[in-house]
Formats: sequence, structure tokens, C-alpha cells
Amino acid sequence: MAAHLSPCSSSSTSFTPSSFKNKTTHFAKFITLLGEGHSSRWVSRIRPRNQFQLKSSNGHPLNALSFHGDGNSIGQEQSEPHGKEGSFPVSDLKNVDSKLSITVVGASGDLAKKKIFPALFALYYEDCLPEDFIVFGFARTKMTDEGLRNMISRTLTCRIDKRANCEDKMDHFLKRCFYHSGLYSSEENFTELDIKLKEKEAGRKSNRLFYLSIPPNIFVDVVRCASLRASSENGWTRVIVEKPFGRDSESSAELTRCLKQYLAEDQIFRIDHYLGKELVENLSVLRFSNLVFEPVWSRNYIKNVQLIFSEDFGTEGRGGYFDKYGIIRDIMQNHLLQILALFAMETPVSLDAEDIRNEKVKVLRSMRPLQLEDVVVGQYKGHSKGGKSFPAYIDDPTVPNDSLTPTFAAAALFIDNARWDGVPFLMKAGKALHTKLAEIRVQFRHVPGNLYKRNFGTDIDKATNELVLRVQPDEAIFLKINNKVPGLGMRLDRSDLNLLYSARYPREIPDAYERLLLDAIEGERRLFIRSDELDAAWSLFTPLLNELEQRKIVPELYPYGSRGPVGPHYLAAKHNVRWGDLGNEEL
Repeated sequence: MAAHLSPCSSSSTSFTPSSFKNKTTHFAKFITLLGEGHSSRWVSRIRPRNQFQLKSSNGHPLNALSFHGDGNSIGQEQSEPHGKEGSFPVSDLKNVDSKLSITVVGASGDLAKKKIFPALFALYYEDCLPEDFIVFGFARTKMTDEGLRNMISRTLTCRIDKRANCEDKMDHFLKRCFYHSGLYSSEENFTELDIKLKEKEAGRKSNRLFYLSIPPNIFVDVVRCASLRASSENGWTRVIVEKPFGRDSESSAELTRCLKQYLAEDQIFRIDHYLGKELVENLSVLRFSNLVFEPVWSRNYIKNVQLIFSEDFGTEGRGGYFDKYGIIRDIMQNHLLQILALFAMETPVSLDAEDIRNEKVKVLRSMRPLQLEDVVVGQYKGHSKGGKSFPAYIDDPTVPNDSLTPTFAAAALFIDNARWDGVPFLMKAGKALHTKLAEIRVQFRHVPGNLYKRNFGTDIDKATNELVLRVQPDEAIFLKINNKVPGLGMRLDRSDLNLLYSARYPREIPDAYERLLLDAIEGERRLFIRSDELDAAWSLFTPLLNELEQRKIVPELYPYGSRGPVGPHYLAAKHNVRWGDLGNEEL
């Protein structure tokens, strides 16, 4: 059978399966059996079917085997010492019989319908899920299995390559989807769920993944009920937790403490979907695998770094939720800060999850706590344009009329270490702006003693090279350089060296949730947030958030659909920086 290259290779190299506390697992015995007579470490992984030899995206070899004698497919990876070729006996794997059970808690919500179920179907469509799996929806809404299937079928698409077998795949996927209605705080309802799961698992080893697509105030109730009544008795159990992870250091620490009453740290997968974005995933590849970038990745050559996030819509009915958190908690403290940590970290010892997360924590602990004088907040107001009226933030009926919650914020952050001392990292995030955009901009220092400075005139942009990673939309990487305009004179022009993903890679880019769900199933934690990472992140922002609320800082108003308030320009000028997105060219 021909080798089949799959898009599902994640960057993991190893993981240690774990189960809920006080549960007995037979997995250690299985590992020991497989490892007899071998000096290497054995790693269990779910791999795409019909796959023989692959390399994961971190370059580690995979030795995956498929078996079809009993309809089960089990993929395995072996880390080979000293580059030796190796494989394990097929007979040792023929008896492996496990089932993956995925429970989406909050299955009737928008996130589940629009993101989670479509991502699971995309993984199934690409043969990235194991042969034997089931999906359960759990929510308070009364619904039958058929009702769930009808609900999620409206959001499933065969977007990848639009292959001819789309309808068949969709039917097969939906037949594996089931529903159970219950209260999130009811142990009895989770016992009923456990009975249904066991019926589908039919005595096989069960690996259970719970996705908490629910408000944070009921995280602990669900984890308590699931751990006591619906955890796996003979395999691993993992829980994916959606942000927000608290509102400040104190509430975040309390949430972590409560979760750890029922879960071990390596069972908790705190998801930040921006870490699953293709350009964020590519950030470390760009830096660590290209000699041209790593030597200049420091204060010696980089003048400033900008992390920019904008949405072209307001709260759109989510004002009640958003007003409790604001743009700083919603975007800056997690999405942008995580990208900053990946950008600024030192070279990790390896691509293992813990090595990478260790370096991210070092960056966060090296950063100065945010000061109020280095922060600007704003809030969008009503605006009329082209005969159309756009509402103000406080026009949302779920938002108090006197709300001071910022819908826009800009901040200057600093990392006090040898690599980044003195380099401003500027963040800017806002709602109801003129465009939808997320990008990283790296502005380099001027060329010392530049022979062509006369040709620049007053155009400071031409004196500065800039590297831009556009995360969304229209993923791209481009480098701004100076170039001579063809002709007899000496006229310089600023040009772009472009990598447009849509042109270079015509295949549609998988959604971030697909990558993160696959990583959670495989036990790869590199793109998930560890508890000490979370503590370090909140310690940077909590003093600022407390000061904003205690002093009742009034946000600067800006029109819906504009570029935002004026304050960020003064903030940038204070640090001798010009926002790079002001003259943002369309590629």
C-alpha cells in the first residue's frame, strides 16, 4: 500500500498519558510491554490511517503503522536513539483496542456550533482522527441525537479540496455524534452520560476528552462532575478549558486551585486559539530555521516590535459578557501576550512542549509590570457614514449607560533582559475599527552611516526595514526593503519581498481549532498554556487593571469604523515609534 502523507502531523515528540486523580490506568503496563528490549522511549499517538513513514513538523521521525484486520487503526511513534532505524513488533499492537470519546460540554452554544463541531469534522474528513471514535454533545437544552445532528450539519463544510465524497463523509461523521441533556452541576446527569459512553465504548480501553465550551463560572462544577462520574477508568482523560481564565491574578489562581482539586496539571489544556493560527505556528520556524533572522533577533538590530489586532465590528449583542472583561483581558492579556512570548523567547533546548513553555515563562517573568502612563484606553461611539448609522458601545442594551469598559487599548511593554533591553513592544487592540487585521510588525534600526540617507529625504520609512507577519486575513509574510528604481538617476523606492500564502500554498489553511483539538487528542501541550505561564501573564496586567477600575479612568471616544483614538499616536511618539499599519499596503 502506498505511503499516505497527511496534513495532520503535529509538532509533538512525546507525551505522558494521564487520567483523573484516584483512577487506575493500565497504560503504563502497555508502555512497558512495548518497550521491552528497546532502549528508546515509546510514545503512543493517534496518527492518520494508511500512513507508514512520516516526519512531524518538528522534524522528528514517526513510524506509524495501520492495521485493518479488526477494523482498528493505531499509530505509534518511536524516538530513535543515535539516529538508528527501528520498529516495534506488529504482534504487540494487534491487541490494542481503544476508543476515543469526545464530549463537547455546552454543545448548543455558538462556539460549539461554529467552531468545535466543524473542526472535529474537518479532522475526520482528513483522516486525522482514530478509526474508532464518538462525539457526544452535552448541554441543558433538551435535544435528541437526531436533533444534534441536524443542528451541527448546518455548519459542516467540506472546505478542504472539496472532494467528491463529502456527503458520505458527513453522513458517517454524524452517525458518530450523540447527545445527552443535563445540568452542568448534576453528578447524576454526568453518571447518565458515563453510562452512555460505556455503552458506545463496549468494554474497550477508553480515552476521554472533554471540551468546556461554557462560561467560566461553571468550569469547576463541570470538572467536578466529570471527574467523579464520567472519567475514564482505564485510559486517559483530558479537559480543554476556554478563556477567560479569571479576571485577575487572584481569580485566576483560585480557578486553577479549584481545577486542580480534580485534575492534574497535565490533564488541563488551557486553549488560546490564536496559538493555533498558521502564522503564529510559523513564527519559531521562521526565526530558528533561517540563519538570516536569528542573528538580528535582538536589541542590536530591532528598534521596536508591534502586535496589532483590530476587528471591524462591535460587541454585536455580546456586550453583557464583554463588559465584564474589556479588550485588555479579552485580547491583550492572552492572545497578544502569548504571541509576544513566542516572539521574544530564547532558543529552547528542544521542541518538546515543556522546553518551549519554560522559555515563554522566562520572557513573561522578565517583563516590567504595565504602568498607566504607558497605556491608552478607548471606547467606540456612535457614527453615521454613507447614510448608515453605527451604534455606540453603550447603545448595546446589555451594557450599562455609564460603562467605562475599554473597547480599545494600546500599551508599551518592555522586557528587561540582555536580548531585549530597551526595545519597546507596542500592543494595540480594538473593536469597531476600520478593518479586520492581526499582524506582527518588526521595525529594524537605521543603517549606521547610510550612504543613501540623502535620497531618503524626510521619509523615515525608507530608512527602516520592516518584517511583517500577517496572521489574518490573507496570511502573508513580507519584508520591506529599499531598492533602486530602474533608470538613469538614483531614486530609491521601498519595495516588498512577499510570501503570500494564498499564492504559494493554494490549499486552504486549516482552522486554528483543528490544530489545537488534534494536539489535545495526541497529548501535545506546546500550544496550550501552563499554570505558571498564566500566573506570570496576570501579574503583568493585574496592577494596571486595578488602577484603571479604582481611578475610574475615562476611555477616549472614537467613531465606529475609524482607526481608533488619537492617544496611541502620542504613546508611540513617546517611545520614538511610528505605527506600521498607518500606511498598510494591500498585497
